Amino acid sequence: METPFPFEPFLAFGAMSIFLLFGIFLRARFRFFQTFLIPSCLIGGMLGMIVLSLNLLPIKSELIEAFVYHFFIISFISIGLTYNRESDGQKAKTKSMLKGATWMAAIEGVSISLQAVIGCLFVLGFGYFGIHLFPTFGLFVPLGFTEGPGQALSFGQVWETQYGFTNASTIGLTFAAIGFLVAFFVGIPLIRWGVKKGLPVENPQALPQDLLCGIISDGEKKEPAGELTTHSGNVETLAVHMALVGLVYILAYFFTMGLVKITSPNISKSLFGFFFFFGLFIAVLVRIIMTKLGIRRIIDPGIQRRITGWSVDFLLVGTIMAIQLVVVWEYIVPIALMSVAAAVVTTWSILYLGRRIDTLNFERTMTIFGTCTGTVSTGLLLLRVIDPEFRTPVAFEIGIMIMVAMPIIVASMLLVNAPVWWGWNLWLVIGAHVLLLLISIILILAIKMWGKPKF
Repeated sequence: METPFPFEPFLAFGAMSIFLLFGIFLRARFRFFQTFLIPSCLIGGMLGMIVLSLNLLPIKSELIEAFVYHFFIISFISIGLTYNRESDGQKAKTKSMLKGATWMAAIEGVSISLQAVIGCLFVLGFGYFGIHLFPTFGLFVPLGFTEGPGQALSFGQVWETQYGFTNASTIGLTFAAIGFLVAFFVGIPLIRWGVKKGLPVENPQALPQDLLCGIISDGEKKEPAGELTTHSGNVETLAVHMALVGLVYILAYFFTMGLVKITSPNISKSLFGFFFFFGLFIAVLVRIIMTKLGIRRIIDPGIQRRITGWSVDFLLVGTIMAIQLVVVWEYIVPIALMSVAAAVVTTWSILYLGRRIDTLNFERTMTIFGTCTGTVSTGLLLLRVIDPEFRTPVAFEIGIMIMVAMPIIVASMLLVNAPVWWGWNLWLVIGAHVLLLLISIILILAIKMWGKPKF
């Protein structure tokens, strides 16, 4: 029977919602998930992946992938629209945080470079033994680990549809999912070790039960979600914030389409992989214009952060659900070897460099570790374990870091496309990433955040 309206997109959204609710229930009930602080979205996504892989639900993975892509765009647009009231008018405070943000941006450059080199070397190694992988296969390591599921899916989709990289989307999402597992199954034991050593400034002795189970108990003080900036008799404040996201989305779309028309065919095919960056850039411009016009007050940072968090939660549910286990099994050996090598090198390098900064070394180290294996949200979650009230400025620094790291992110995005855009061989790609690594290290030395080990 044909329905009068298309239901498939909302049925997919409904399925994602159901699995997220299952994840919330399982996190609240089982100590294993609480021990490693596995977010409900990842738990629900894994359950959904199993259900879809067994064909128990008539939902196409392509539809889930579409949601992942668009939620990713929304999250970056929302980040661009968000500002910090606490830092308004406090230039001295912002200046002091800029150093920490710059260090974390440089660490992201180190992480991206090392992960890219590892991926490319493995592709070359497999080729030596007669196992030929698509040239950009190994570049999914930095895309999935440091850049996150959105970038991995965006470029995977382009490489799959435009350049013939079969099942690239699923492979990219798989690396992203593995990165999240590394963030928690490595990050949480590291945090527990650091707490025992007394490394955090706050040095929490025990994690609150609400953080462990993921649901705030009755009678506990609840953090406000935000403040109303419009009268509900006129328009809901949430609707205004979502409308601003929609405005920026449309502007970013037409901006991208304009670039498609004026660039070469090779580059234009990949421009929608940069949609998130265009969205973030335009969102910041819109916020600046609203500030100049004196109407920024209609944006409430708290509500805007809730929109970011909402989009990231559904992004992560969809990321795991869209993984096709049949494809993963086909490439299980290269995926496993690259992931293990990337996890070891990333962990070692971040700990090595994190030990050598003077202040807030453990907080900054664990925050950027979570970011370089998952997303900014993952880094903030690890930070919250050792700084529950966000009393240190590290949470603000990671927000500033997103903007400081933009040149590094854009450079890495260009480099991962070099084999398909410009026909670069992998040795040239490796050389370019080594150069990016050296630039990142020089930046760390320039801001004088490489001293003697502190832990």
